Amino acid sequence: MPTLRNITAASRIMSDAAKVSTKPRRRGRERRKQQRTATPIIHMPTLVRNTPLYEILSAEGVEIVHDASMRILEQIGIEFRDAEALEIWRRAGAEVSGERVRIDRDFLMGLIEQVPESYTLHGRNPECTVTVGGRNTVFAPTYGSPYVIDLENNRRYGTLEDLKKFHKLAYLTPTLHVTGAITCEPVDVAVSKRHLHVTYSALRHSDKPFMGATTARERAEDTVAMAQIVFGKDYLKEHTVMTSVINCNSPLVWDASMLDALKVYARHNQAVLCSPFVMAGASTPASTAGSVAQLNAEALAGIAFGQLVQAGSPMVYGQFLATVSMKSGAPMAGTPEISQMNYMVGQLARRYRVPWRSSGMVSGSKLNDAQAAYESNLTMSAVMLSGANFVFHSAGWNEAGLSASFAKFMLDAEQVAMFCKAVQPVDLTDLDECVDTIRKVGPGGHFLGTQHTLQNFETAFFMPELLDNNSYEQWVSEGSEDANSRGLRAAREALERYQEPELDPATDEALREFIAQRESVLPDSVE
Repeated sequence: MPTLRNITAASRIMSDAAKVSTKPRRRGRERRKQQRTATPIIHMPTLVRNTPLYEILSAEGVEIVHDASMRILEQIGIEFRDAEALEIWRRAGAEVSGERVRIDRDFLMGLIEQVPESYTLHGRNPECTVTVGGRNTVFAPTYGSPYVIDLENNRRYGTLEDLKKFHKLAYLTPTLHVTGAITCEPVDVAVSKRHLHVTYSALRHSDKPFMGATTARERAEDTVAMAQIVFGKDYLKEHTVMTSVINCNSPLVWDASMLDALKVYARHNQAVLCSPFVMAGASTPASTAGSVAQLNAEALAGIAFGQLVQAGSPMVYGQFLATVSMKSGAPMAGTPEISQMNYMVGQLARRYRVPWRSSGMVSGSKLNDAQAAYESNLTMSAVMLSGANFVFHSAGWNEAGLSASFAKFMLDAEQVAMFCKAVQPVDLTDLDECVDTIRKVGPGGHFLGTQHTLQNFETAFFMPELLDNNSYEQWVSEGSEDANSRGLRAAREALERYQEPELDPATDEALREFIAQRESVLPDSVE
């Protein structure tokens, strides 16, 4: 598990750029730059949570929600809008009427029991390999934003260069275990060819586990083929290197494009997040309990289908949660009901003994401001207390996912490091030494110069670098920077010190040749 020293070091690496001003050079800047560029990359291990979980439902309440979900699947059914999927369900013995599939609860639970309780997610660098499931938590960055709030704080469409920068920052960020994939949409690349460049960037600019394309069968197949080039075909048969997101179209629809991608990854032993996209009050009933009952049915149906495709393939119970404003119809983040739903989903996932996914530092704010901080922190607090195993959107998400912010990416990453510290047990081993130190200092003294303080001052307390706790006068003298400015500066400085992880030149050439071959046959536009 991450030690206190590891977490402190991780925080320092994520934010040491914040010590350097963009104003005229002051004494010591060159020395600090040399120290920064010489800092080794730290890969934090899987976070193992050691604090109690918060459970909002009684055992009876869990069963009530479970029963409601089973009634939805048995009596109402769920649509699988894909001929191959319908045939798979039919052969398995489910009731299929048109595109509607009704699933008996005992049959469903038998399929869910085949899902591994946890799985190992392998990085190109073995030091980046992590575990998903159980008491383990891994973090992944934001995903899918068409816009970026760039390094100059301008909002614009994302590009491939922006995506590369986000992949580099994910590589440099110790508390992000997964590089991700489409952190922002590279709109300067044709949609039909975009997945090739997204996958190449994730593999080239980071050596952590990554995520695959899911918008079409052939794009998932291309992603698998590129992973086979890097890891080897035989290796991929036995090792999971990707965890990709498959969204259910709530209410109660799994469409062909998502199902095609699911089939490709399941057959190649690669994990998927079976994630209903919940807009509570719009795509679900206007009810916390009703929303969870529906998303539970949707997620379980997707997971069960994955087991019909490939028994024992790694699957993650997923969901994206938002509530809808009954005033405007706009999605809202950071509301109390989202926290309640996370608590409930955590209890249900543990009932089924499957890993589960949630979304962390999410916000509807247009700026990296107080609203963004409030909403992100409230959501992530519930995610951590509810025991999520795969935390998506852990850094950079803003504007309800429409924008990926470089500044927020860095600030979120430091917050994640703080959450990692918060879920570790309190160290009681030095209490006797503390009592002896108190005895020596006595009433009215101070502890700043004691031997105990000198031995522990670097690791005793988390010391954020991107949050300013200095005096007003010192803050003014250093440029009166707000948090957003500090985040932007940290991102720029981190990218300055980035060095690519090693990738075998022959492997890199093979990837480029594969991309060129595929681009030669793919159209520039999608019909």
